[in-house]
Amino acid sequence: MSRLSRGVFILFVVLRYGLDELVLSSFRHPWLRLFTRILTLGRNLHAPRGERLREALERLGPIFVKFGQVLSTRRDLMPPDIAEELAKLQDRVPPFSSEVAVATIERAFRQPVDQLFETFEREPVASASIAQVHFATLRDKSGQRRDVAVKVLRPGMLPVIEKDLALMRMMAGWVEKLSDDGKRLKPREVVAEFDKYLHDELDLVREAANAAQLRRNMEGLGLVLIPEMLWDFCHPEVIVMERMKGVPISQVDVLRAAGVDISKLARDGVTLFFTQVFRDGFFHADMHPGNIQVSLDPATFGRYISLDFGIVGTLTEFDKEYLAQNFTAFFRRDYKRVAELHIESGWVPPQTRVDELEAAIRAVCEPYFDRPLKEISLGMVLMRLFQTSRRFHVEIQPQLVLLQKTLLNIEGLGRQLDPDLDLWSTAKPFLEQWMLDQVGPQRLWRELKAQAPQYAKLLPQLPRLLHDYLQQPRGGDSRQLAQLIAEQRRTNALLQILLYLGLGFFTSMLVLVAWAHLNVYF
Repeated sequence: MSRLSRGVFILFVVLRYGLDELVLSSFRHPWLRLFTRILTLGRNLHAPRGERLREALERLGPIFVKFGQVLSTRRDLMPPDIAEELAKLQDRVPPFSSEVAVATIERAFRQPVDQLFETFEREPVASASIAQVHFATLRDKSGQRRDVAVKVLRPGMLPVIEKDLALMRMMAGWVEKLSDDGKRLKPREVVAEFDKYLHDELDLVREAANAAQLRRNMEGLGLVLIPEMLWDFCHPEVIVMERMKGVPISQVDVLRAAGVDISKLARDGVTLFFTQVFRDGFFHADMHPGNIQVSLDPATFGRYISLDFGIVGTLTEFDKEYLAQNFTAFFRRDYKRVAELHIESGWVPPQTRVDELEAAIRAVCEPYFDRPLKEISLGMVLMRLFQTSRRFHVEIQPQLVLLQKTLLNIEGLGRQLDPDLDLWSTAKPFLEQWMLDQVGPQRLWRELKAQAPQYAKLLPQLPRLLHDYLQQPRGGDSRQLAQLIAEQRRTNALLQILLYLGLGFFTSMLVLVAWAHLNVYF
């Protein structure tokens, strides 16, 4: 199917399911609405609008299903009937044939399913836009019987995604050429980011690696459980993992009846998000309710269970530091610092007046402080910030698109769990501690430990390097001398820092000893 035919198909689906009613009703020209009615004469529009929208998104394919998943978490922006229906896209996408799933598993591991597993449930327990999951049991290397979940990639996904992405790239090019905001919004770079993550999601081994990384990162935090991947049974089309047993987070009444502290659960969700983003720079970027459960097992009661790791976001150290400083300045209501950070980062033109940008940011954010989450819509805040960014020619950063999407998911989840949650006050202590770790003595000590092996190797070589240089004829290569001088300066700086630390430690010990003697004396 060509891009043109795919575009025609999308238009047909929109009209076939009556989605034009959701858009064209606001158009000024009645002839346009009449034209669509003539084109779709005889269609049945008796089904509720939410059901028609969900069915249309399912018909259009995985990219549109994911779009519906994001919309389902925004109950403050979507009418209740549409939000409820779109929630079914989270894990109730129509499954594909079990025979196809079995054939995929047997092709991947070159063994019959009955030899791979002791038991295999042909009926899938969950079906999503990219893959579906079957429960099974197997014997591990020690001979113990183990419950597992088998995730199988939906067949024929790559051609569909390629066609939709081609259309998105084409439309992004139109936006960039025809829109005044095209250059600032960087639509082609944004589409390229989604292209990367969607293709990553089609490789289930990559998803297994993402899960393993998150599992290591979250060890010791005591807030979330992540399934163990069984690497002997991992393939790009099939992965086998530890089976997790929990209650879907959307079943709040069931969790509350079981004794789960819902308010704490909401706070823990915020902590998890900020830990993954700012401490690790590696975060789960598909945190809709269909991918989150809560454990009721006595040993792990009240902990999150995280599933589906096909899409993760990553941030560089520069991104993390910039975002943390912005968030911290926001929480302190230091709007001048926020404006300065935007200018320093190059996100706005250097000639931008700090006081004007400061006033605009204050007007957007100030009304939302000290208010519970039920009275705040991050969607509305982002929309107003978007309008402000257009005025000041702020360049959109494509690498942060997934972070923005995840932040909206977190807000939707927090709103569902505890509408009275104060998002700002919950996040502020974490960010302030993170900033202290970045600039305090712990950061210095980590850097010294990281660089110590390099300098330990370099120090014995300095005499030889100096001797080799002195043996060269006059006018020799000055770059070697520059390198030597640079390395010597770095070494001197390190030794100076170590000297200061040693003196500081020695002085502190003297003060403590003197204080102890004074206490004994008095």
